[in-house]
Amino acid sequence: MTCKICNKKSTHISDGIIMGKYPIKYFFCPHCGFIQTENPYWIKESYSNSIIISDTASLRRCLTNSAIVTIIILLLFDKKASFLDYAGGYGLFTRRMRDIGFDFYWLDKYSKNIMALGFEYDGSRDIELVTSFESFEHFVAPLVEFETILSYSKNIFISTELLPNLTPSLDQWHYWGSHHGQHISFYSYSTLCFIADKYNLHLNSYGNYHLFTEKPVSKYLFQLIFKLHKLKLFYFLKKNIVSKTITDSNSLRLISD
Repeated sequence: MTCKICNKKSTHISDGIIMGKYPIKYFFCPHCGFIQTENPYWIKESYSNSIIISDTASLRRCLTNSAIVTIIILLLFDKKASFLDYAGGYGLFTRRMRDIGFDFYWLDKYSKNIMALGFEYDGSRDIELVTSFESFEHFVAPLVEFETILSYSKNIFISTELLPNLTPSLDQWHYWGSHHGQHISFYSYSTLCFIADKYNLHLNSYGNYHLFTEKPVSKYLFQLIFKLHKLKLFYFLKKNIVSKTITDSNSLRLISD
């Protein structure tokens, strides 16, 4: 099978069962370290709900991500610029970031916008930074999606859990997601480096968080962001940002009247 990232030959490494009933194969690329499933013929059924029903950490993850992104924007980007949450799900993160005070917009081809109504991205604004959380492992065509994101901004902050150094068996790593069938693309650090090099971007990675940028960012500064997050710096910083909660409500009321 051909690797979806580097177009080299991938090797069959394992068989599994998806959604308790579909036998599938997994393929590893020795060139870029990417693992992919066979063609995901089960994918439409797996998205009968766009949000995984067992993902009970979505709200907690949103709060954590919003705190980290707040620090990232204030240290690395223009806080007065516009931002985009790609594959934004029900719009919770976009609404949260607007409540903090940032001009965030929502985009998702596969999910209904519930929480950020009125702030769907229409292409009319320049985007300083794109965020996309827990989405890359869902992409059937990862580079097509990445190039779409690049059309909005060359600064991209994502989260996806990286493959361990020793590839775990299907019953030893929750991120395979065999029970729901939506995880079909799995990245190593080498994979992300390959993507960054392919598109002439700079990469910083810390745990499950990865920042692609047009201009280089010091790895020490990037690591400092997460140390500051652990020190609860977010709660101090957000006091100096004016929330958009009320102004958004007023503007939406004018539109609806």
